[in-house]
Amino acid sequence: MSHFTLHNQETAPEAAQPLFAKSLNDFGKIPNLHGIMAESPELLAAYQSLHGLFLATSFTAEEKTVVWQAINVEHACLYCVPAHTAIANMMGVDQEISDALRSKKPLPEKLEALRKFTLLMVRKRGEASRADIDAFLAAGYTRRNVLEVILGISQKVMSNYVNHIAETPLDKPFQTFEWSPDDA
Repeated sequence: MSHFTLHNQETAPEAAQPLFAKSLNDFGKIPNLHGIMAESPELLAAYQSLHGLFLATSFTAEEKTVVWQAINVEHACLYCVPAHTAIANMMGVDQEISDALRSKKPLPEKLEALRKFTLLMVRKRGEASRADIDAFLAAGYTRRNVLEVILGISQKVMSNYVNHIAETPLDKPFQTFEWSPDDA
């Protein structure tokens, strides 16, 4: 059982109210992750900002999904893997890509290079060698993309860590996509 409150509009701190309004506007509901994060309005504001910034990167919908899900699966986030499966569906990402990410199966070559680079950055805590970066660039990515991967990692560390400590319950729309590390 979590020691954290799943806030709603009645229980959330006053400073979280405008952030909840943004969640309602963006998602039509307040995702449970946002309800947990509302305990620290600053964290929720930062997360919403990073999410919007990552959406604005030069990555395609498929590439954003690869970055998000590579990290979610690596961190074994029981909330974010299903949530981002639903988001991928809404973004029109091919189901085969989502399935491969969830089960750690190979992706098409360029997307696989992105997954490998993302995981290298997570596992090495940003200590990518020149050779690692050159290989990523040779796969068709750019220096901008290197930095955008770091932005994606920043966003996912926030949500994955919160979900681990808070045991965030899955929102009803995400329950269809429930996942466990055993699935990979």
